[in-house]
Amino acid sequence: MSAKKTALACSICGSRNYTARAGETTRAERLEVKKFCKYCNKHTLHRETK
Repeated sequence: MSAKKTALACSICGSRNYTARAGETTRAERLEVKKFCKYCNKHTLHRETK
């Protein structure tokens, strides 16, 4: 079984800058990571999108 890819979107501007592998287990909450957004030009919170 392969893990599904999900996009990480910036919480400020909404651009989808990164991809991440989602685990096979079902999670109640979405993945949240602080990453650099090249459009905001700063580190912002990125959330997993569908």
